Amino acid sequence: MAQVQAAPIQESRPSSASEASDERLLARFAEMYHTYQPRRTDVVLRGFDLILASAGLLLLLPALLVCALVILCVAGRPILYRGDRVGRFGTVFQMYKFRTLARDAELRLGDTYGDALTVRTRDVVIPLGSAMRTLHLDEVPQLFNVLRGEMSMVGPRPIRPAFYEDLCRRHPIFWQRLVVRPGVTGFAQTRITREESWSHKLAHDLEFIADRSVGLYLRVLGATVLRVARRISPGSGTS
Repeated sequence: MAQVQAAPIQESRPSSASEASDERLLARFAEMYHTYQPRRTDVVLRGFDLILASAGLLLLLPALLVCALVILCVAGRPILYRGDRVGRFGTVFQMYKFRTLARDAELRLGDTYGDALTVRTRDVVIPLGSAMRTLHLDEVPQLFNVLRGEMSMVGPRPIRPAFYEDLCRRHPIFWQRLVVRPGVTGFAQTRITREESWSHKLAHDLEFIADRSVGLYLRVLGATVLRVARRISPGSGTS
């Protein structure tokens, strides 16, 4: 695997102000980005992103309409969840998802993630929300983020700014995930579970960043499609 060179990172004090947090992320990456150069592969992968996201939205339009109608009927508005996430170069953007949790879920879940988040999420899922999450239908609106240039079809999964600050303190090379756009699916997600430690996830994310290519991009997409197909196949136990 190609090596990704680490650069020093300065720790900053946690702040409840999201704008101050965003500025720290941008400033931090601006100092570090000089160690990287764009690759021709990135231009090709961006072309794949545009083609696949456009085709996916057209093919999944009926499913989008059904999901929107179901959420409106069982949980009311808003239909979409919009949450701040850290993107490429440290830019913070709003990620779209179908809302599968209660309206105040983000406040109730607070700053939990990993195992604790998985357990606590079960208490705030709306009716039929679990099925949408199991089939990853809640992630489909992120294709609009792909078209907007905020995400890629494949890359490290996007993280909330407050979590990113904490993870950069615990894992000083965590900022290296900012080299590429965050993904609708990722290399780590096809290898390990959500409950795995962040150090394991980071290792897979950095492996993808270092070795990213058209072949690896397509393999991750294929593995994701296969995983979803297994969940909807008879006898999979999906409810």
